[in-house]
Amino acid sequence: MTNASAVDVIARAVSPRTTRPRDAVKPSRYLLAALCCTIIAVMLFPILVAFLASIKTPEAAMSTPPSYFPTELSFQSYLHIYNYQAGLPTYLFNSFSVALSTIIGCIVLSVTAGYGLARFNIPFKEPLFLVLLSGMMIPYQALLTPLYLLYVKLGLQQTLVGLALIHTALQLPFSIFLMRSSFEAVPRELEEAAVVDGCNSFETLWRVFLPAAVPGMVTVALFAFVNSWNEFIAALIFMNKESTFTVPIMLVSSRIGHYGLVDWGALQAGVIISIVPCVLVYVFLQKYYVSGFLNGAIK
Repeated sequence: MTNASAVDVIARAVSPRTTRPRDAVKPSRYLLAALCCTIIAVMLFPILVAFLASIKTPEAAMSTPPSYFPTELSFQSYLHIYNYQAGLPTYLFNSFSVALSTIIGCIVLSVTAGYGLARFNIPFKEPLFLVLLSGMMIPYQALLTPLYLLYVKLGLQQTLVGLALIHTALQLPFSIFLMRSSFEAVPRELEEAAVVDGCNSFETLWRVFLPAAVPGMVTVALFAFVNSWNEFIAALIFMNKESTFTVPIMLVSSRIGHYGLVDWGALQAGVIISIVPCVLVYVFLQKYYVSGFLNGAIK
Protein backbone atom coordinates (compact mmCIF):
# COMPACT_ATOMS: atom_id res chain seq x y z
CA MET A 1 0.00 0.00 0.00
CA THR A 2 1.47 3.38 -1.00
CA ASN A 3 1.79 6.29 1.38
CA ALA A 4 -0.92 8.22 -0.49
CA SER A 5 -3.46 5.38 -0.25
CA ALA A 6 -2.63 4.87 3.45
CA VAL A 7 -3.24 8.56 4.11
CA ASP A 8 -6.59 8.35 2.31
CA VAL A 9 -7.65 5.36 4.41
CA ILE A 10 -6.69 7.11 7.63
CA ALA A 11 -8.45 10.28 6.56
CA ARG A 12 -11.66 8.41 5.80
CA ALA A 13 -11.44 6.60 9.17
CA VAL A 14 -11.00 9.74 11.26
CA SER A 15 -13.34 11.92 9.23
CA PRO A 16 -16.86 12.32 10.78
CA ARG A 17 -19.32 9.95 9.28
CA THR A 18 -22.27 11.39 7.55
CA THR A 19 -25.43 10.60 9.44
CA ARG A 20 -28.89 10.56 8.14
CA PRO A 21 -30.98 13.46 9.28
CA ARG A 22 -33.43 12.52 11.95
CA ASP A 23 -36.96 12.09 10.86
CA ALA A 24 -38.84 15.29 11.36
CA VAL A 25 -41.68 15.11 13.84
CA LYS A 26 -44.92 14.97 11.96
CA PRO A 27 -47.41 17.77 12.62
CA SER A 28 -50.05 15.16 13.38
CA ARG A 29 -48.10 14.18 16.51
CA TYR A 30 -48.27 17.75 17.78
CA LEU A 31 -52.01 17.75 17.16
CA LEU A 32 -52.38 14.44 19.00
CA ALA A 33 -50.35 15.75 21.95
CA ALA A 34 -52.45 18.90 22.06
CA LEU A 35 -55.64 16.84 21.97
CA CYS A 36 -54.39 14.64 24.85
CA CYS A 37 -53.46 17.69 26.92
CA THR A 38 -56.89 19.19 26.27
CA ILE A 39 -58.65 16.01 27.39
CA ILE A 40 -56.48 15.83 30.53
CA ALA A 41 -57.24 19.47 31.34
CA VAL A 42 -60.98 18.92 30.88
CA MET A 43 -60.87 15.87 33.17
CA LEU A 44 -58.78 17.54 35.86
CA PHE A 45 -60.65 20.86 35.89
CA PRO A 46 -63.62 19.66 38.00
CA ILE A 47 -61.25 18.03 40.50
CA LEU A 48 -59.23 21.24 40.75
CA VAL A 49 -62.39 23.31 41.26
CA ALA A 50 -63.59 20.86 43.95
CA PHE A 51 -60.25 21.08 45.77
CA LEU A 52 -60.22 24.88 45.66
CA ALA A 53 -63.78 24.96 47.00
CA SER A 54 -62.85 22.58 49.81
CA ILE A 55 -60.17 24.91 51.18
CA LYS A 56 -62.44 27.96 51.23
CA THR A 57 -64.35 29.16 54.24
CA PRO A 58 -67.94 27.83 54.32
CA GLU A 59 -69.26 31.31 53.58
CA ALA A 60 -66.96 31.76 50.57
CA ALA A 61 -67.82 28.31 49.23
CA MET A 62 -71.54 29.19 49.25
CA SER A 63 -71.13 32.74 47.95
CA THR A 64 -73.01 33.92 44.87
CA PRO A 65 -71.59 34.41 42.30
CA PRO A 66 -68.96 31.79 43.11
CA SER A 67 -65.25 32.51 42.94
CA TYR A 68 -62.77 29.93 41.73
CA PHE A 69 -59.83 30.86 43.96
CA PRO A 70 -60.03 31.12 47.75
CA THR A 71 -59.32 34.47 49.31
CA GLU A 72 -58.63 32.83 52.67
CA LEU A 73 -57.23 29.37 53.31
CA SER A 74 -59.50 27.32 55.56
CA PHE A 75 -59.76 23.64 56.50
CA GLN A 76 -63.10 23.96 58.27
CA SER A 77 -64.80 21.82 55.65
CA TYR A 78 -62.38 18.95 56.24
CA LEU A 79 -62.84 19.23 60.00
CA HIS A 80 -66.60 19.17 59.50
CA ILE A 81 -66.33 15.97 57.44
CA TYR A 82 -63.94 14.37 59.92
CA ASN A 83 -66.22 15.01 62.89
CA TYR A 84 -69.54 14.45 61.13
CA GLN A 85 -71.90 12.15 63.08
CA ALA A 86 -70.04 8.86 63.72
CA GLY A 87 -66.80 10.32 62.37
CA LEU A 88 -64.91 9.95 59.11
CA PRO A 89 -62.73 7.02 60.37
CA THR A 90 -65.89 4.96 60.93
CA TYR A 91 -67.15 5.59 57.40
CA LEU A 92 -63.75 4.89 55.89
CA PHE A 93 -63.53 1.65 57.85
CA ASN A 94 -66.96 0.59 56.60
CA SER A 95 -66.13 1.37 52.98
CA PHE A 96 -62.74 -0.33 53.14
CA SER A 97 -64.22 -3.40 54.85
CA VAL A 98 -66.95 -3.78 52.24
CA ALA A 99 -64.52 -3.15 49.36
CA LEU A 100 -61.94 -5.63 50.70
CA SER A 101 -64.61 -8.29 51.22
CA THR A 102 -65.86 -7.67 47.68
CA ILE A 103 -62.35 -8.04 46.27
CA ILE A 104 -61.78 -11.33 48.09
CA GLY A 105 -65.14 -12.73 47.03
CA CYS A 106 -64.73 -11.68 43.39
CA ILE A 107 -61.20 -13.08 43.10
CA VAL A 108 -61.98 -16.43 44.75
CA LEU A 109 -65.19 -17.04 42.80
CA SER A 110 -64.03 -15.67 39.45
CA VAL A 111 -60.71 -17.59 39.56
CA THR A 112 -62.39 -20.91 40.22
CA ALA A 113 -65.21 -20.32 37.75
CA GLY A 114 -62.91 -18.89 35.07
CA TYR A 115 -60.46 -21.78 35.45
CA GLY A 116 -63.21 -24.35 35.10
CA LEU A 117 -64.77 -22.65 32.08
CA ALA A 118 -61.42 -22.14 30.38
CA ARG A 119 -59.72 -25.52 30.91
CA PHE A 120 -62.35 -28.21 31.54
CA ASN A 121 -64.81 -29.86 29.19
CA ILE A 122 -67.98 -29.04 31.10
CA PRO A 123 -71.32 -30.06 29.57
CA PHE A 124 -73.21 -27.04 28.21
CA LYS A 125 -70.24 -24.85 29.04
CA GLU A 126 -71.03 -22.03 26.64
CA PRO A 127 -74.75 -21.75 27.55
CA LEU A 128 -73.74 -21.77 31.22
CA PHE A 129 -71.23 -19.01 30.53
CA LEU A 130 -73.91 -16.94 28.81
CA VAL A 131 -76.22 -17.43 31.78
CA LEU A 132 -73.49 -16.13 34.09
CA LEU A 133 -72.92 -13.12 31.85
CA SER A 134 -76.63 -12.36 31.71
CA GLY A 135 -76.29 -10.82 35.15
CA MET A 136 -74.59 -7.86 33.47
CA MET A 137 -77.75 -7.20 31.43
CA ILE A 138 -80.15 -6.98 34.37
CA PRO A 139 -80.27 -3.61 36.18
CA TYR A 140 -79.55 -4.44 39.78
CA GLN A 141 -81.84 -1.66 40.97
CA ALA A 142 -84.76 -3.89 39.97
CA LEU A 143 -83.54 -6.59 42.36
CA LEU A 144 -83.05 -4.46 45.45
CA THR A 145 -86.62 -4.77 46.76
CA PRO A 146 -86.74 -8.61 46.77
CA LEU A 147 -83.17 -8.65 48.07
CA TYR A 148 -84.15 -6.40 50.95
CA LEU A 149 -87.06 -8.66 51.87
CA LEU A 150 -84.73 -11.66 51.74
CA TYR A 151 -82.13 -9.88 53.87
CA VAL A 152 -84.74 -9.03 56.49
CA LYS A 153 -85.58 -12.72 56.86
CA LEU A 154 -81.90 -13.68 57.00
CA GLY A 155 -80.94 -10.85 59.33
CA LEU A 156 -78.35 -9.45 56.93
CA GLN A 157 -79.73 -5.93 56.67
CA GLN A 158 -77.65 -3.26 58.40
CA THR A 159 -74.55 -5.48 58.10
CA LEU A 160 -71.37 -4.90 56.14
CA VAL A 161 -71.27 -8.58 55.17
CA GLY A 162 -74.67 -8.32 53.51
CA LEU A 163 -73.63 -5.24 51.53
CA ALA A 164 -70.39 -6.94 50.48
CA LEU A 165 -72.39 -9.92 49.17
CA ILE A 166 -74.47 -7.60 47.01
CA HIS A 167 -71.39 -5.83 45.64
CA THR A 168 -69.75 -9.19 44.92
CA ALA A 169 -72.81 -10.41 43.03
CA LEU A 170 -72.89 -7.22 40.98
CA GLN A 171 -69.23 -7.46 39.99
CA LEU A 172 -69.00 -11.24 39.56
CA PRO A 173 -70.19 -11.65 35.90
CA PHE A 174 -67.56 -9.25 34.57
CA SER A 175 -64.92 -10.81 36.82
CA ILE A 176 -65.66 -14.32 35.52
CA PHE A 177 -65.50 -13.07 31.94
CA LEU A 178 -62.13 -11.43 32.54
CA MET A 179 -60.59 -14.39 34.38
CA ARG A 180 -61.75 -16.88 31.76
CA SER A 181 -60.04 -14.77 29.08
CA SER A 182 -56.88 -14.61 31.20
CA PHE A 183 -56.74 -18.38 31.68
CA GLU A 184 -57.44 -19.06 28.01
CA ALA A 185 -54.42 -16.91 27.11
CA VAL A 186 -52.09 -19.31 28.97
CA PRO A 187 -50.36 -21.65 26.46
CA ARG A 188 -51.57 -25.23 26.54
CA GLU A 189 -47.94 -26.44 26.64
CA LEU A 190 -47.47 -25.08 30.15
CA GLU A 191 -50.46 -27.04 31.39
CA GLU A 192 -49.24 -30.20 29.69
CA ALA A 193 -45.79 -29.78 31.22
CA ALA A 194 -47.33 -29.44 34.67
CA VAL A 195 -49.35 -32.62 34.16
CA VAL A 196 -46.21 -34.48 33.05
CA ASP A 197 -44.49 -33.31 36.25
CA GLY A 198 -47.29 -34.92 38.25
CA CYS A 199 -49.41 -31.89 39.14
CA ASN A 200 -53.13 -32.38 39.67
CA SER A 201 -55.74 -29.79 38.67
CA PHE A 202 -55.40 -27.75 41.85
CA GLU A 203 -51.59 -27.76 41.71
CA THR A 204 -51.70 -26.75 38.05
CA LEU A 205 -53.94 -23.84 38.95
CA TRP A 206 -51.73 -22.80 41.85
CA ARG A 207 -48.32 -23.25 40.22
CA VAL A 208 -49.01 -22.38 36.58
CA PHE A 209 -52.22 -20.47 35.99
CA LEU A 210 -52.33 -18.13 38.97
CA PRO A 211 -48.82 -16.67 38.40
CA ALA A 212 -49.67 -16.21 34.73
CA ALA A 213 -53.04 -14.59 35.49
CA VAL A 214 -51.82 -12.05 38.07
CA PRO A 215 -52.61 -9.07 35.77
CA GLY A 216 -56.14 -10.36 35.30
CA MET A 217 -56.66 -10.81 39.04
CA VAL A 218 -55.32 -7.33 39.72
CA THR A 219 -57.75 -5.93 37.15
CA VAL A 220 -60.61 -7.78 38.83
CA ALA A 221 -59.52 -6.42 42.22
CA LEU A 222 -59.27 -2.87 40.87
CA PHE A 223 -62.73 -2.92 39.32
CA ALA A 224 -64.23 -4.54 42.43
CA PHE A 225 -62.67 -1.92 44.68
CA VAL A 226 -63.75 1.09 42.62
CA ASN A 227 -67.30 -0.15 42.06
CA SER A 228 -67.77 -1.12 45.70
CA TRP A 229 -66.24 2.11 46.97
CA ASN A 230 -68.52 4.28 44.81
CA GLU A 231 -71.73 2.22 45.03
CA PHE A 232 -74.58 4.27 46.47
CA ILE A 233 -78.09 2.89 45.94
CA ALA A 234 -77.67 -0.50 47.65
CA ALA A 235 -75.80 1.09 50.55
CA LEU A 236 -78.56 3.69 50.89
CA ILE A 237 -81.32 1.04 51.03
CA PHE A 238 -79.63 -1.57 53.22
CA MET A 239 -77.77 0.75 55.61
CA ASN A 240 -79.98 2.99 57.77
CA LYS A 241 -77.80 3.39 60.85
CA GLU A 242 -75.18 6.11 61.08
CA SER A 243 -72.58 3.62 62.30
CA THR A 244 -72.99 1.49 59.15
CA PHE A 245 -72.88 4.29 56.56
CA THR A 246 -70.28 4.09 53.81
CA VAL A 247 -68.48 7.11 52.37
CA PRO A 248 -71.02 7.85 49.55
CA ILE A 249 -73.89 7.87 52.07
CA MET A 250 -71.88 10.13 54.35
CA LEU A 251 -71.32 12.57 51.47
CA VAL A 252 -75.04 12.90 50.83
CA SER A 253 -75.82 13.35 54.52
CA SER A 254 -73.07 15.89 55.20
CA ARG A 255 -73.96 18.21 52.35
CA ILE A 256 -76.86 19.78 54.26
CA GLY A 257 -75.74 22.95 56.01
CA HIS A 258 -77.52 25.63 58.01
CA TYR A 259 -81.18 26.29 57.19
CA GLY A 260 -81.23 23.41 54.72
CA LEU A 261 -78.70 25.01 52.38
CA VAL A 262 -76.10 22.89 50.62
CA ASP A 263 -72.71 23.14 52.33
CA TRP A 264 -70.63 23.15 49.16
CA GLY A 265 -67.35 23.33 51.02
CA ALA A 266 -68.06 20.19 53.06
CA LEU A 267 -69.42 18.40 50.01
CA GLN A 268 -66.30 19.14 47.95
CA ALA A 269 -64.04 18.18 50.84
CA GLY A 270 -65.82 14.84 51.05
CA VAL A 271 -65.46 14.37 47.31
CA ILE A 272 -61.71 14.95 47.49
CA ILE A 273 -61.37 12.52 50.39
CA SER A 274 -63.36 9.85 48.54
CA ILE A 275 -61.27 10.27 45.37
CA VAL A 276 -57.88 9.78 47.03
CA PRO A 277 -58.12 6.00 47.74
CA CYS A 278 -59.28 5.23 44.19
CA VAL A 279 -56.46 7.28 42.67
CA LEU A 280 -53.83 5.65 44.90
CA VAL A 281 -55.05 2.14 44.13
CA TYR A 282 -55.05 2.84 40.41
CA VAL A 283 -51.57 4.41 40.46
CA PHE A 284 -50.02 1.45 42.29
CA LEU A 285 -51.76 -1.16 40.11
CA GLN A 286 -51.68 0.66 36.79
CA LYS A 287 -49.20 -1.57 34.97
CA TYR A 288 -51.07 -4.72 36.00
CA TYR A 289 -54.36 -3.10 35.03
CA VAL A 290 -53.16 -2.35 31.49
CA SER A 291 -51.57 -5.76 30.93
CA GLY A 292 -54.63 -7.44 32.38
CA PHE A 293 -56.77 -5.96 29.65
CA LEU A 294 -54.27 -6.86 26.96
CA ASN A 295 -54.37 -10.53 28.00
CA GLY A 296 -51.19 -11.03 26.13
CA ALA A 297 -48.53 -13.63 25.98
CA ILE A 298 -46.44 -15.00 28.79
CA LYS A 299 -42.86 -13.77 28.89
